[in-house]
Amino acid sequence: MLHRFQIELSDIDRSVYESLDFRVAQHPSETYPYMLSRVFAYCLAYQEGLEFTPGGLADPEAPALRKMGLHNAVDLCIEIGNPSARKLHKASKTAKQVMIFTYKNPEVLLTEIRNGDVHRANELQIFAFNPDFLEDLGKVVEKNNRWSLLVQQGQLDVTVGEQTFASDLKTVSL
Repeated sequence: MLHRFQIELSDIDRSVYESLDFRVAQHPSETYPYMLSRVFAYCLAYQEGLEFTPGGLADPEAPALRKMGLHNAVDLCIEIGNPSARKLHKASKTAKQVMIFTYKNPEVLLTEIRNGDVHRANELQIFAFNPDFLEDLGKVVEKNNRWSLLVQQGQLDVTVGEQTFASDLKTVSL
């Protein structure tokens, strides 16, 4: 299913204020927490040139989002969930910056990274969403979505119509 998101982004933490309008294809096997993690990763890392990877979930080797740089280099690679150490190793060897947005238990991800041989593991930026927050938002997702997203001091406030959903975005360290 194809979802359209029109999001008024006010990211005070990064001084980013944008009116975003994009579409996200939800694979039949994809849960709302996974899809919404992709949506929020796009918003929270938004910069000119950031894109959902063309292959999407059909290409397990590709990141969820990326920003290409000069000479076809990867400036930013964004993974969702708890990617394998092998995938993170490859990403950190090819991309200047690697971010991970997880909706799962971050301790599992940290263990995977610590036990794997991940290149530049200490430079990975890891963020954890509250799974209940994503589940609650999943109940109000429609084909066309007009949302406001306020990011301030690591707090996410999402307004959908008359409802506001709030959650902390946890920064996870190795």
